Amino acid sequence: MHVELPDGSKREVPDGATVADVAASIGKGLARAAIAGKVNGKVVDVYSPVPDNAKIEIVTPKSEAGLDTIRHSTAHLMAMAVQDLFPGTQVTIGPVIENGFFYDFGTDRPFSDEDLRRIEEKMAEIVKRDLPVRREVLSRDEAIATFEKLGEKYKVEIIKGIPGDEPLSVYRQGEWFDLCRGPHVPSTGRLGAFKLTSVAGAYWRGDEHNAMLQRIYGTAWADKDELNAYVKRVEEAKARDHRKLGKELDLFMFSQFAPSMPFFLPKGATIYNALIDFVRDFYARDGYSEVIAPIIFDTELFKISGHYDNYKDNMFFSEIEEREYGVKPMNCPGHIQIFAMERRSYRDLPIRYAEFTRLHRYERSGVTHGLVRVRSFAQDDAHLFVTPDQIEPEIERELRLIKEIYDIFDFKEVRIALSTRPEKRLGSDALWDNAESALESALKKNGVDYHINPGEGAFYGPKLEFQVTDAIGRPWQLGTIQLDYALPERFQLHYIGADNGVHQPVMIHRAILGSLERFIGIIIEHFAGAFPLWLAPVQASVLPLSEKFLDYGRETAATLRKAGLRVETDESNEKLGAKIRDAQLKKIPYMLVVGEKEVAAGTVSVRKRTGGDQERLGSPLNLDRLLRSMSVDDFVAEAKRGIAARSLTL
Repeated sequence: MHVELPDGSKREVPDGATVADVAASIGKGLARAAIAGKVNGKVVDVYSPVPDNAKIEIVTPKSEAGLDTIRHSTAHLMAMAVQDLFPGTQVTIGPVIENGFFYDFGTDRPFSDEDLRRIEEKMAEIVKRDLPVRREVLSRDEAIATFEKLGEKYKVEIIKGIPGDEPLSVYRQGEWFDLCRGPHVPSTGRLGAFKLTSVAGAYWRGDEHNAMLQRIYGTAWADKDELNAYVKRVEEAKARDHRKLGKELDLFMFSQFAPSMPFFLPKGATIYNALIDFVRDFYARDGYSEVIAPIIFDTELFKISGHYDNYKDNMFFSEIEEREYGVKPMNCPGHIQIFAMERRSYRDLPIRYAEFTRLHRYERSGVTHGLVRVRSFAQDDAHLFVTPDQIEPEIERELRLIKEIYDIFDFKEVRIALSTRPEKRLGSDALWDNAESALESALKKNGVDYHINPGEGAFYGPKLEFQVTDAIGRPWQLGTIQLDYALPERFQLHYIGADNGVHQPVMIHRAILGSLERFIGIIIEHFAGAFPLWLAPVQASVLPLSEKFLDYGRETAATLRKAGLRVETDESNEKLGAKIRDAQLKKIPYMLVVGEKEVAAGTVSVRKRTGGDQERLGSPLNLDRLLRSMSVDDFVAEAKRGIAARSLTL
């Protein structure tokens, strides 16, 4: 019989050949590397037979399918080790997740860090045994009887909940086995680059009324080099954690009296307002009108907009004078009210409204996370009211604007997704057809690469989603462009066209940074707290060498403030090395040392945050190498040039 390879070539193989046989027929190296196969697009075990004329792809460890197979198999490896070490522990589910896997266990005792170490050691033992991993098929009754005999009540419940009456598969390695659809690696010896990362509690089936289980998380990779690189990235991410840095740098806080609603401290508020001013510069250039609408509305508004039916579970409500009010979760209904207040002509369009007032969304406490998932926030969103023939040029302009802004933050990799109609939505299929095709046309016309996210659009329209990659390679969802025919129709918006007829405008919902709170959390981690000069809450610290030079230090700071710079003076009695270390820990871009020489010459000795031996805290201080002398006016000019250019480097 014949099979077809990914390059389109045909290969003759014996009847009954397996994926492994196909790999061996191509080459010994590929046969050794194969851990699974794709047969007509479906991933299967390497010992699965292939049908005649099937399309075959050999799955190796470093492919996406290969990593999924390794992680799934490592989850089984971990479960086997747990049950070997802790008899009586029941297994439940063990799926693959991003960068790893987890397994939930029914046990009377919580797992400790020491337990994780022992489990890893046992896993390594099983890997060395190189046990074959094989699929077996059981009828429903056989599967139930088998797991009931083992006392695995969770597995029995899972089996009884699987619809249909088809046979079920289990995967066996040695004496241990588990219910699973597979596929898996051919033997435990193909595993080994893994690490158990944490343990947490988890309710059975995610229901708080059910039993509490123990969930062990782990990561697994194709080889030790990839594992070590991942562990290093995780350590770097911990060091950059915005919650940790936010506390160390006095940027924000939370209170039990406003759960998941951040308070920005003076330095954090400086960054917050700098970002708003940054966006406002583009608004002034590109013809946006900033507006301010109420934060709370009668819920009749949200019933018309569709938010009451489609977003109610994520809103806050109150009752006043027997009327129900909702706190706005987004700005669009308010902007619609402003558009509708007067008669509009086609000559008025496009109208671009922008707003920074606060929004509130009820996020469950289990999913809130620092600044990146909060209940109270502001967005840099805008709503554009356009004629149909203005859709494409407006979207093109927004695409250029988004690229321009992301470049300033050095987000080099930006992925764009076109998210199409969800199952629960407003408007007719014809409206959705128009909206989706308009977005796709703008992308194609501008030569923009994109992929489709089926069913992930907003309930009122499809959207473009912009995902950026930060300095350590992590993806973040930021901006959106949403095209909306539904809300103008529901609110009966109209304008008078060139033909003197009544026409319905189209809305474009647009955010670039998105939630300012979330964006600040992201850039804290992106810059590791070392903000570029234009964003830094303190741009320069004046460091008098002793008390004798305090007056000159204060005079210098006053001059800098008058020039518009954000500056502080370190008036402590510490030695210069300690003052520099403190400024470095605060990640202040410039340190200006003033002493007898500087007072006599009317200068400052400038040290950048990024330079010199003092980066290695505790090393000897070499002033000649670390500092450069310049006049205060020259320093101000240099700093202002960097701020105006929004440079990322000093």
